[in-house]
Amino acid sequence: MTTKQLLIVAHVPSPNTQSLCDAVVRGASHEDIETVELTVRTPFEAGPADVQAADAVILGTTENLGYMSGALKDFFDRCYYPCLEKTQGLPYALYIRAGHDGTGTRRAVETIVTGLRWKAVRDPLVCRGEFREEFIGQCEELGLYVAASLDAGVI
Repeated sequence: MTTKQLLIVAHVPSPNTQSLCDAVVRGASHEDIETVELTVRTPFEAGPADVQAADAVILGTTENLGYMSGALKDFFDRCYYPCLEKTQGLPYALYIRAGHDGTGTRRAVETIVTGLRWKAVRDPLVCRGEFREEFIGQCEELGLYVAASLDAGVI
């Protein structure tokens, strides 16, 4: 069995956002997933080598003034050109912790990943409004979906 690499790049500035990232990791680490290894980094820690080594990426960001976090933008600024020709077609998923509607954040991330020619494996998960416990289950499901799809060779 060939091992596949799942990179999770998540901005976690608060206990709530950390709990969302932890849920994604929990889902992606499900006991039935056999061939997927996880690498979890903050946007400041992750770099082009992490992206180039990945078979799929899950991005997590907060909504900041209607835009992605500065941390995720910094990650893209450092990774865009080194990854542009080397990661086309990379499967990715996105989750957003949005105090408002997440529309601007989603659009900003989608603009960059479109330029990178990455492929969305599902619609972005937008955890809107006041923090609710159901966000944790949704993030766990997202992690499980991406890792299981990678494990099964579907993505």
